[in-house]
Amino acid sequence: MKINTAEFIISNSEVDKCPKEPIPEYAFIGRSNVGKSSLINMLTNHKNLAKTSGRPGKTQLINHFKINNNWFLVDLPGYGYAKVSKKTKSVFQQFITDYFETRQQLVCAFVLIDIRHEAQNIDIEFMSYMGESEIPFCIIFTKADKISKTKIDSHIAAYTKQMYANNWEEMPQYFVTSATDGLGKESVLEYIGAINDDLFKNNLL
Repeated sequence: MKINTAEFIISNSEVDKCPKEPIPEYAFIGRSNVGKSSLINMLTNHKNLAKTSGRPGKTQLINHFKINNNWFLVDLPGYGYAKVSKKTKSVFQQFITDYFETRQQLVCAFVLIDIRHEAQNIDIEFMSYMGESEIPFCIIFTKADKISKTKIDSHIAAYTKQMYANNWEEMPQYFVTSATDGLGKESVLEYIGAINDDLFKNNLL
């Protein structure tokens, strides 16, 4: 799939105010400073579609971007950033939970994980929540250009072991990416494109 157009539509903190159009949505979420904005910009061929920042926790709203006029890319706040106040974090968690559990247009979420680090409990816990809530998701490992292929394989193996230890029957679909050199871009977009083709062909939305 090729992205021809990418347009910012709306930011808000209430799921009821999200766009009403019955088109597929793909949500991107991960720990703060995981490289989410850079990845979104890489996937959409835009340098500044999603605002990047050296300050973790900058995304604090549900951000909708319309792609090719027929699906939404949704940029969600990061989780697990210690310098966000407990009150602010609880608000984040509430509308993130509301979004995942009530948004009918959501087709799949992409949970972003920094491949440079070994398996983190906060990521495992978040994915466990997604599984228990029966929310479809894939994993996107980011920043693959920062470490060797051997370490990438080792860290993915560690995550796989952790997932099995948490009663997962199999490792979720995953992609290894780099916003710097474009690694994984084609695979992620082909995955989304294949789902969209099936949805539109079978009038499932």
